[in-house]
Amino acid sequence: MSKTAFITGITGQDGSYLAELLLSKGYRVFGLVSNKYNIGFDNLAAVKDKVELLQGDLLDQKSLAKALQTAKPDEIYNLAGLTFVPASWDDPSLVFAINAWGVSHLLMLIRNLLPQSKFYQATSAKIFGRPVVSPQTEETPLNPVDPYSVSKAAAHYLVRGFREHFKLFAVSGILYNHESERRGEEFVTRKITLAAAKIKKGLAKELSLGDLSARQDWGYAPDYVEAMWLMLQQHAPDDYVIATGETHSVQALIEVAFARAGLDWRRHVVEDPELKRPAEVDLLQGDASKAKRVLGWQPKVGFRELIDMMVDADLRHYGKGSPKAG
Repeated sequence: MSKTAFITGITGQDGSYLAELLLSKGYRVFGLVSNKYNIGFDNLAAVKDKVELLQGDLLDQKSLAKALQTAKPDEIYNLAGLTFVPASWDDPSLVFAINAWGVSHLLMLIRNLLPQSKFYQATSAKIFGRPVVSPQTEETPLNPVDPYSVSKAAAHYLVRGFREHFKLFAVSGILYNHESERRGEEFVTRKITLAAAKIKKGLAKELSLGDLSARQDWGYAPDYVEAMWLMLQQHAPDDYVIATGETHSVQALIEVAFARAGLDWRRHVVEDPELKRPAEVDLLQGDASKAKRVLGWQPKVGFRELIDMMVDADLRHYGKGSPKAG
């Protein structure tokens, strides 16, 4: 008998890849969409006729209840939220409402309506803030430093609390940065790959960025959504760090991306101190040993291959032809 899944944030990068993965496994897939935060349906182009979309909002408990009762899912994946860290300072209350209160709404509805459903919460590695140890594991103390990471930390604790108090199958995936051709243009990886493609085509001349020495643990989004699914296939609920365990600097990312486009990055990239963020976390590195041991999960796409894929997609978008191998 096939399973049914319910995905919030289905039109985003992770939601769309997860929908494709679950459909390939024979799931019936429902997705929650909100008119308030519609980011378009481009990411769902490959499966738009195979998923069933329901109207609802994380801050409207009645609409959530109606959508969940319609879908009656075996598995619920909460991937919705306001995710861009710098923007979280613009409206901290809204960020906290969606990223934390929205999770509490979902958990209460699951407890009251669908206690047998399994629940996945998208937790960010940003909850570690400026971590006291590196690399970070599931046991590393949380130290959030901005409204986004505070909201994600609150949601993380809510999931743990509902799991322990109400015995729900509720888990958090503590995911490190994961990118793809579908990454939003506000994120640094996509900003860089788009700039490389635009400069190659003559649509731009330079790219201004903040701290080029900042390092991150970057992985490939489809690898990470597979980990989400694996977490809900276990006999017991638990939280897992999902990461590559490798870090690369922003400059290294630039070097790979511009080389792929056949460009000398030094001629086009400007480091602007004004773009450095005061509360930015400049190094996060995850230890996914537990996920590898328990889930059997492994990242399949490496850093260079990931960036090459993103540049290739952006070059195709601007019609520049075949890229030069980096």
